[in-house]
Amino acid sequence: MQQWGGQGDLWLFGYASLIWRPDFDHTEQRTALTHGWHRALQMWSRVNRGTPEVPGLVFALLSGGSCKGAVFRVPQALGAATLTQLWDREMPTGVYDPRWLRCQTPQGPVQALAFTLSRRSPNFTGELSAQQLRAIFARATGRYGSTRDYALQTWHCLAQRDIHDARLLQLLHDAGAADGV
Repeated sequence: MQQWGGQGDLWLFGYASLIWRPDFDHTEQRTALTHGWHRALQMWSRVNRGTPEVPGLVFALLSGGSCKGAVFRVPQALGAATLTQLWDREMPTGVYDPRWLRCQTPQGPVQALAFTLSRRSPNFTGELSAQQLRAIFARATGRYGSTRDYALQTWHCLAQRDIHDARLLQLLHDAGAADGV
């Protein structure tokens, strides 16, 4: 909140469920590319897409590479309330590292808030084998549904926006979920 300052409109960067389920009012949405970060299904979820007994996975932004997603413009007057609402959704356990990222859009660059993950986080999965991914996709379900459905919903949402993510496609193949793409 302090870093935003409330002096102008608020921009938010979405790379997975924020694109297909923003749950906040916005006046504009643009396709955006950020460098230095990539989308990765490498964060444990023990509530939303899994349980403590059968953890699921959710996407995070990890350092390195680039990520194409969407930025949302929230009017200044709604910024503080939107940040509070977004914090309740994305930061209940404080697992993400929120950062302001420079995002390139067709209309020019914007500074947008994004939720990143440190590889030092206990919720970072590291590299998972195809066998591990298949087991997680077969069994992990939480409060908002299964890891499999979440990954496929993200894939379909990106495809509708003409965003191609070769890593995600490979992961869906490895997990045995490519029949859904």
